[in-house]
Amino acid sequence: MAATQTTEQVVRAEAKWVRLSARKARVVLTHIRGRSVPEARTILAFTQRAAAKDIEKVLRSAVANAETNPLLHWNGDDLIVKAAYADEGPTLKRWRPRARGRVNQILKRTCHITIEVAQDPRAGQARKPRAAAPTTTEAPAPAQASDQQPADKPKRSRAKKKEAVA
Repeated sequence: MAATQTTEQVVRAEAKWVRLSARKARVVLTHIRGRSVPEARTILAFTQRAAAKDIEKVLRSAVANAETNPLLHWNGDDLIVKAAYADEGPTLKRWRPRARGRVNQILKRTCHITIEVAQDPRAGQARKPRAAAPTTTEAPAPAQASDQQPADKPKRSRAKKKEAVA
């Protein structure tokens, strides 16, 4: 039996030569991979890492690419982040002077951030309506006398406690 392959359409956006190390970008990208676009935007808005701003720009670009594609007509809120990855870009090499005429090398790393979005398979399905909550405003029925347990000892007031200590 031959296996059938379904080609899923994805739309991607890529930011190249971002002045950020790929390792730092990957930490943030793991948070949004596989999530819906509105959820990913919320996560990036509240992420305190500097990489979140650059990644959020790439995500907005990918959604805009999907919405403006004349063959797809996708809604941005019905998309999911199919893939999100950061590859290393070229490293800029700089020099810092040190004592006694020596130098140290500084490596300023760059990365290429890629985000792919696809149509959410659950987007076309109608949502199930929730069960209506009870709207009664009546007080609960009083408990039976046989159901009540005997009350504990009454609490002593502060004056009696002071007398007991003295």
